[in-house]
Amino acid sequence: MKTSLRPSTYVSLFALAGALTLGGLAGGCAATPTHDSTGQYVDDAAITTKVKTALLRDDSVKSFEIKVETFKGTVQLSGFVDNANQKYAAGADAAAVKDVKDVQNNITVK
Repeated sequence: MKTSLRPSTYVSLFALAGALTLGGLAGGCAATPTHDSTGQYVDDAAITTKVKTALLRDDSVKSFEIKVETFKGTVQLSGFVDNANQKYAAGADAAAVKDVKDVQNNITVK
């Protein structure tokens, strides 16, 4: 025997499917204490690129051994330089970049 669903059942199923889809999309883009939201990730990536560019443009920072990571506007510098002046200059370059909230300068002097 063949049974058919009433139109109101179809409407309810579509509404439920739509709500689940929207909930999944909204929840997938939300930030957590240890992970960026999609927008924050893009902002942090842009800051990282700007800091790397600033370091490459600075003649006093002659090291390609500096790693730059950004999380929620806080830039962390790590790696190696030849002297304390290079370490200080790298930190100052990072701090001068727009949208940088804080700089953690963990660079090691060789």
